[in-house]
Amino acid sequence: MIQVTVNGAAQRFDQPLAVSDLILQMALAGKKIAVEKNGEIVPKSAHGSTLVLDGDRLEIVAAVGGG
Repeated sequence: MIQVTVNGAAQRFDQPLAVSDLILQMALAGKKIAVEKNGEIVPKSAHGSTLVLDGDRLEIVAAVGGG
């Protein structure tokens, strides 16, 4: 079991997972988002290969359109 912080809230997962899997679990797939892991931006091209590990801190923000 791993524990990470996502947008300030503690989350637990059975095992490390890819950023892309976390995005799916959070129902954010297909949306315009930015992901920061431990203070570093994770490029969209690296979402599938970047693992979320125990103790990581993530910030995920979704773009909101409007005028």
